[in-house]
Amino acid sequence: MIDPALFDPAVVSNEIRAQNADIVAKLADLPDPMSVPPSVVRERRRQGLGPFPLMPSSPKARVIEIDGPGGAIPLRIIAPEKPRGVYLHIHGGGWTWGAADEQDPWLDRLADRCGLAVVSVEYRLAPENPYPAGPDDCEAAALWVVREAESRFGTSRLFIGGESAGGHLAAVTLLRLRDRHGLRPFRGANLFAGCYDLNLTPSVRQWGGERLILNTNDVRVFADNFVSHMSDRTDPDISPLHADLSGLPPALFSVGTKDILLDDTLFMASRYAAAGNGTDLALWPGGCHVFIRFDSVLSEQALSRIDAFIETL
Repeated sequence: MIDPALFDPAVVSNEIRAQNADIVAKLADLPDPMSVPPSVVRERRRQGLGPFPLMPSSPKARVIEIDGPGGAIPLRIIAPEKPRGVYLHIHGGGWTWGAADEQDPWLDRLADRCGLAVVSVEYRLAPENPYPAGPDDCEAAALWVVREAESRFGTSRLFIGGESAGGHLAAVTLLRLRDRHGLRPFRGANLFAGCYDLNLTPSVRQWGGERLILNTNDVRVFADNFVSHMSDRTDPDISPLHADLSGLPPALFSVGTKDILLDDTLFMASRYAAAGNGTDLALWPGGCHVFIRFDSVLSEQALSRIDAFIETL
């Protein structure tokens, strides 16, 4: 069973308490991001005016384009000289914001410490491009990785992962490759604070208005941007929590105990294990939504756990 001591406020470090308070205070002083067009928020984020600090760009990164169902799909690649594997990365941002170049230090870390060629996909964003545009692009990128990994990177040791909406899209991609193409090519999945039920889990519905990165209305708007035109949000291609999860690779599910999407990870990890898959659940006391975007002892512990998970596969 999950250790209830992990949810005791007393075990949250002073560093994380202060960090969370700073985030709430900062976001309370900014305009409501849901009151302006997504294009405005995207630009603000690129200026460092969003909830997350800017991350430096990697000098190692290069961008190529592949054919996709809606046109060219940019892929941002950071690779060591002799890769020991390939990691398909899918960024977060509520299917509405975010970009493949916003988390280069994570991708550099995977390249340097785990020897992985990291391929981050620039999928189409909602609401301009709602479902199924983003999943279609991620599926196309995954098929490209499966097809090209050996010839381009000299390895067929494949991984997939993402954060927040990227965790959702990574899970959907695993299911699409299994069900549409008969492929199970990935050795492991690194799923960080994903959103797996677009009807909204209890932790989302009960959160309220405090914006510790996200609040209830934010997640509701994100889901509407992505699938407002769909009548059934329990469709497994929309909400992978409702899918047949059998026959999928070992997965590390990570989430902070102060993450609005806590239930998504708890529920998904439980169903994933019940389907017979290797499942590792990492719960981080006091961590906010995708807390690894902020420097802290807790972030280093969580990132090291990811490194160790990959190294075992």
